[in-house]
Amino acid sequence: MNSSCAFIGLGVMGGAMAGHLQAKGFATTVYNRTASKAQQWAAVHAGEVALTPREAAQNADVVLLCVGNDDDVRAVVYGADGVLAGMRAGTVLVDHTTASAELARELAAVTKEQGIGFLDAPVSGGQAGAENGVLTAMIGGTREALTAVDAVLACYCKTREYMGPAGYGQLAKMVNQVCIAGVVQGLAEGLQLARKVGLDADTLVRCISQGAAGSWQMQNRYRSMWDNHYNHGFAVDWMRKDLAIVLNEAQRQGVSMPLTALVDQFYAEVQKMGGSRWDTSSLLARLERDESNA
Repeated sequence: MNSSCAFIGLGVMGGAMAGHLQAKGFATTVYNRTASKAQQWAAVHAGEVALTPREAAQNADVVLLCVGNDDDVRAVVYGADGVLAGMRAGTVLVDHTTASAELARELAAVTKEQGIGFLDAPVSGGQAGAENGVLTAMIGGTREALTAVDAVLACYCKTREYMGPAGYGQLAKMVNQVCIAGVVQGLAEGLQLARKVGLDADTLVRCISQGAAGSWQMQNRYRSMWDNHYNHGFAVDWMRKDLAIVLNEAQRQGVSMPLTALVDQFYAEVQKMGGSRWDTSSLLARLERDESNA
């Protein structure tokens, strides 16, 4: 018999992820800070709605979180109405939030005291990956906890890679975001040059995407960038939150990240342009703004 699940946080990622759980036979109770969103989810997916995180967790074998940042995680985990107040020994808490490694280690220690398993399992693949159930999860924690919940994660994560003890999932996600930032900036500069010299974008990308320059960003974002369409995808605000986590960790480790720091400032400029909710590929819009103002 499938485990019962609680899913906390029904944003563009969480709502789809929880939907896959319910569709694949894992009875799922949801909680969202905006209650109307939880009611809408339940109307579509025929799951249950809880009024507090604690209520959602009370009968769940696996509790999954996908909220905004460290503070949001603590807000739904701790306190009289938090999930830990409702979870039983032997259950597992999985945090899909992109958060700090410090928080992951903190949660691992607290849950261990209560006999609860813990995994930090941030995901990559964006809204489309969540909707299609093909996300990639970078997982920290114990192998025992992963074994216990792997069938749950498989509902929406095509790739599930164990990285090491608690915090290692978040560290892997930091590397993921660093690599994306650099690739998107390079793609933006390349497309700017292509437009300037009169190259056809479709022909160009059809050619170079088959070689060493190819990337997910090129395949999935070049056309929307070329068409100046950015009202979709992974928001600049979220990327800046993630890059702040990266740069804080880099400072703690004494690691120099000049490109990441520079791209973070470019995203700050996009925010000032009104692009806080634009997709991260909007770095091209910044370049074209600069060119038009030259």
